[in-house]
Amino acid sequence: MKRVLIVGGTKGIGYSVAKQMARKHLVTVTGREKPAACPDSIDFISTDFLNPERIEETTERLIGKGEKINYLLFFQRFRGKQEAWDGEIQVSLTATKEMIEQLSDLFAPKEASIVLIASINASLISSHLPIGYHVAKAGLVQMAKYYATVLGPKQIRVNSISLGTILKKESKKHLLKNKSLVEFYLQQAPLRRMGTVKDVSNVVEFLCSSKSSFITGQDIVMNGGVSIQWQETLALNKVSQ
Repeated sequence: MKRVLIVGGTKGIGYSVAKQMARKHLVTVTGREKPAACPDSIDFISTDFLNPERIEETTERLIGKGEKINYLLFFQRFRGKQEAWDGEIQVSLTATKEMIEQLSDLFAPKEASIVLIASINASLISSHLPIGYHVAKAGLVQMAKYYATVLGPKQIRVNSISLGTILKKESKKHLLKNKSLVEFYLQQAPLRRMGTVKDVSNVVEFLCSSKSSFITGQDIVMNGGVSIQWQETLALNKVSQ
């Protein structure tokens, strides 16, 4: 069995991926609070991505175990009440950098993969989200390219996934109640559907498998094709209806 470390896998998409990966692999999840219904098959380590000392304690604990890591997945994002800019940079970028660099010698030879979960906001702007969020997500995409180059000689592959709107447990009820919003979104998406957690899990598993053994330094955009269309065309289609 392969060993998987999921950073920020206690909620949302990260936790769903953790449960799916635990069916085939040995999974360790790090986060502030242990999920209420965390299965015994998932090992949990408490940490705080806003606290550099706690991050170092976590990596030292993992190194102390002496267990090789095959797959390192980053799902964490800033959800605190502190200043948004500093929080986003610390949680999304600094914590990711520190953990990758401190754990780089712990990877199993030949089959090793790092996946960073970014967002379409790495390249597109959502006015309701703060600037720190956009900059952090863009930084993750560039970080994947950087570490793919630096860690490539160690046979460690590094890729990012830029997510669009994903229908997940925490937001499903709200989105499905707003029928006009859902209909408008589906009109924009060439595939005429919303992304699911299963879609994300499948891509993560692919990037962690031997089937993607020659893919590194890439950003996979998952938004059902929404971002490939010219906004003016969408507006004209709306007017013509």
